[in-house]
Amino acid sequence: MPYLLALLLSLAAAVAPAHADQAPANDGRRVAVELHITGPIGPATGDYIDRGFEEAEHRDAAIIIIEMDTPGGLDTAMRGIIQKIIASPVPVVTYVAPSGARAASAGTYILYASHVAAMAPGTNVGAATPVQIGGLPGGGSEPPAKGKPGGADKGGQGGAEQGTMERKITNDAVAYIRSLAQMRGRNAEWAEKAVREAASLPAKEALDKGVIDLMAVDVHELLDKLDGRKVTIANRERVLHTKGLALIQVRPDWRTKLLGVLTDPNVAYILMLVGIYGLIYEFISPGMIIPGVAGLICLVLALFAFQILPINYTGLGLILLGIAFMVGEAFVPSFGALGIGGVIAFIVGSIILMDTSAPGFGISWYVIMAFTLASAGFFILVISLLVKSRRVRVVTGKEELVGSAGEVLDDFDTSGLVRVHSEIWSARTDVPLKKGQRVRVKDREGLVLAVEPENQSQPKES
Repeated sequence: MPYLLALLLSLAAAVAPAHADQAPANDGRRVAVELHITGPIGPATGDYIDRGFEEAEHRDAAIIIIEMDTPGGLDTAMRGIIQKIIASPVPVVTYVAPSGARAASAGTYILYASHVAAMAPGTNVGAATPVQIGGLPGGGSEPPAKGKPGGADKGGQGGAEQGTMERKITNDAVAYIRSLAQMRGRNAEWAEKAVREAASLPAKEALDKGVIDLMAVDVHELLDKLDGRKVTIANRERVLHTKGLALIQVRPDWRTKLLGVLTDPNVAYILMLVGIYGLIYEFISPGMIIPGVAGLICLVLALFAFQILPINYTGLGLILLGIAFMVGEAFVPSFGALGIGGVIAFIVGSIILMDTSAPGFGISWYVIMAFTLASAGFFILVISLLVKSRRVRVVTGKEELVGSAGEVLDDFDTSGLVRVHSEIWSARTDVPLKKGQRVRVKDREGLVLAVEPENQSQPKES
């Protein structure tokens, strides 16, 4: 199902291409295509950049300008964007703007990978240390202290293992950004420092240190300064001619916006829980249909998002285990052990569900606590009340009469009269009954009760 949804979205994208603000492709003007990366870099960003590059090639653009302001993002999305930049036949200029913007973490790698790196005054770049669950694998969000590589002196063997993993991830990131710096002729030493020490630079110092190629106040000044600059594409040197270019802004369309909503960890988390609750409600009350249908749709959308997002399946397992424990508390008297255990498993699983600490890709504590309380209340209180209501003896109808006790009013062998609940009923029996004998109702057929002796006691004396 997730793959089917992805196919449908892809077909929709083919019918509705990315929206460009100006001029059709065949108007004869030379153009510069401008894209925008704002906020955390994720699957939706990668999809938007892919289709923006396709639009630029379709328009035979002279350059692609990526205006960027990001705190970082997912490693997989970042590497996909960088691969697209490196393979692009159109020169790519990454421009950190407007003033006050930043190219942190994943943004630093993208800036280094571009054919031309530019920044506006009042912006900064750096802090490219890779992070994992809860920060670095060693447990923090800062790089290891000097003299204590990996923090192996804290925690014995476990600390040593964390330190080894931390070094592997950091060294991989260092090698990656140095390779990008060497390919573009930028400052590789500072790039390594940005990864190992989370170093950061303002625009002017970045220019002085050879981290970027130029500074510009706005896009128009950027185009003026790019004119005549040489770049290398596919091992061939090309001179940029950017004066007089028409600027085309390609903005995210509905498909990118939908993908951005679905891949928001909070939305994916809520969809998953709503889907599970809907299916559970349908199983408890068969025939309602709407909760089951809505739950299934939400669950499929959540699975589609989880297929793209970096999910920790241990966290997902703990969430399901917590739900199972809370359901069990409603059916099995455990004096709260199952319920409390379920709440703890649910909270821990929710916290570690996203296998990253990338900015913008964590689940909000408010969402976690709200759904924890709602889940505990729903499963422990509501379901327990539902179970108890089903165990309550029926007090009306045919089912209520079956099993009720009565008294024989006159002697009879096969049919006669009995009193049940202060009402006189016609009755039939397979054994002779005496006046005053206690009987129990076996069945009811219309207005006739099938009865049998309640016990072997003697009938009352009249």
